[in-house]
Amino acid sequence: MTNIAFIGAGNMNSAIISGLIKTGYAPSKVMVSNPSAEKRKLLSEELGILHTADNLEAANFADTIVLGVKPHLIAEVCQKISAAMDVSNKCFISVAAGCSMNTIEKALDQPCAIVRTMPNTPSQLGLGVTGLFASKHVNQQQHDIAEQLMAAVGITKWLANEAEIDNIIAVSGSGPAYFFLFMEAMEKHALALGFSAEESRQLVQQTALGAAQMVVENDLPIGQLRENVTSKGGATQAALNTFAEGNLEQLVTKAMNSALHRAQEMAQNNR
Repeated sequence: MTNIAFIGAGNMNSAIISGLIKTGYAPSKVMVSNPSAEKRKLLSEELGILHTADNLEAANFADTIVLGVKPHLIAEVCQKISAAMDVSNKCFISVAAGCSMNTIEKALDQPCAIVRTMPNTPSQLGLGVTGLFASKHVNQQQHDIAEQLMAAVGITKWLANEAEIDNIIAVSGSGPAYFFLFMEAMEKHALALGFSAEESRQLVQQTALGAAQMVVENDLPIGQLRENVTSKGGATQAALNTFAEGNLEQLVTKAMNSALHRAQEMAQNNR
């Protein structure tokens, strides 16, 4: 097992660490660095991993360094690590949204293995989707470590080029918010229909969970599953007709393209 350092103890890094240890990775091979003693000690006590307040100590310990700090801090963190030690044999894995590989390469100022990832928030429950793109310096072992890390919190999708990270953002990165918005609208109308707040929440969340699980457990196209619960001339058909009249499909396409274009703008600004 290779030594892995996590720079930052925020929600995403914490989720990856937890998922990794649950898969059987040795806690003695994992170190987290964070200025907040409370956060890192909590992880250490819960999972048995090593911890430090010093990013350089963590980087020196590790062969693989997971960058889980805010995007605007990535360059500073990488510059300090690169200035203090030889990082040519280390692999840097970024989980910071909107931070381009070029930004990390410039900050490190020497040829390094870099994997840029885009996990989404359900990764915190082990139900995530992560897009990954590897630089030309990443070897097979480093590729496998990156896969192991992100597979510990969900499914993974390796991308042919860095630009496809923006596509992942439009589909899966921003995707949970699309479903939350739809569920929120359903919950509001359930309240208007006379259900209590607790009942409305329960009805909507269980319906969403059940629908998602039906997709998971069936090989049928999603469109076929929709048709299977839609009786001709029935209540469901009436609702779907209303969605069609409001051009729901076109609206979803427009919204996802808006997310894509904004992700592209952010990536361009951070090059």
